[in-house]
Amino acid sequence: MERENKTSISEFLLLGLPIRPQQQVLFYILFLSMYLTTVLGNLLIIFLIRLDSHLHTPMYFFLSHLAFTDVCFSSVTTPKMLMDMQTGSQTIPYGGCISQMYFFILFTDLDSFLLTAMAYDRYIAICYPLHYTTIMNQSLCSLLVVGSWILSCASSFTHTLLLVQLSFCAENVVSHFFCDLDALLKLSCSDTSLNKLVMFTVGTTVIMLPLICVLVSYIHIVATILRMPSSKGTCKALSTCGSHLSVVSLYYGTIFGQYLFPSSRNSNIKDIVSAMMYTVVTPMLNPFIYCLRNRDMKDALRRILNKTIFSQRR
Repeated sequence: MERENKTSISEFLLLGLPIRPQQQVLFYILFLSMYLTTVLGNLLIIFLIRLDSHLHTPMYFFLSHLAFTDVCFSSVTTPKMLMDMQTGSQTIPYGGCISQMYFFILFTDLDSFLLTAMAYDRYIAICYPLHYTTIMNQSLCSLLVVGSWILSCASSFTHTLLLVQLSFCAENVVSHFFCDLDALLKLSCSDTSLNKLVMFTVGTTVIMLPLICVLVSYIHIVATILRMPSSKGTCKALSTCGSHLSVVSLYYGTIFGQYLFPSSRNSNIKDIVSAMMYTVVTPMLNPFIYCLRNRDMKDALRRILNKTIFSQRR
């Protein structure tokens, strides 16, 4: 009865993507291909790291968790979007909507914390190479990952707990292709001032503090690289940071593109495009960035393929 007093609607209607009906098939094929590429590419990263002993290092330990997060992150929204495009039914149950929002925030924050842990790993590797194995031991790596999960769950749970206290009286059309927190707050007939305050403070903290840590790490990294006497050492240091810096730029670039340059009240197209960038495009590009630009990953793939071919010939 308490839930019924708070919420009089049993489902939401997702407005979906702003595309024409005649373009549905084309975009369905495009997004399905991108999603499959995301899943297969990130699973390949996890597969290589688990099987190749040369990749059993802190950097690739964090990368395997980032790849797993990207698979989950993309799976929170994309399958539902594809199903809606195929069936034409854009409804989602109240419980399903809340769950989708919870996991979306969870994996968004987890991405941010894992990228910060990877930046710290590169900072220790380049600035304190002689102490790297001592500092970045298995206990610290596990602690950083577990801490990332705990902080992400706490952030997501806070937003979800506050949201379920709100009433949704009549309006149930979500102006998005998934259950975005901001879009849901606009539908509530309750006072959402506390939700918006928490969304701003927690959201800013979860995004800005990790970003500051990443920037500080790379300032020290650049300073250390500039003091290196040999160009060979400089190139090696840059190569180890290039892939991570590219992913960080993609992740934070799309987020800041959405929140620092807000769209008009009557248009949410830019918000949807920005969300597509960091829910579909960025997780898909990460495997290409880490595999194509990373010699260790390419060598690991070559070794596993050669071992497979050799075993088949025998």
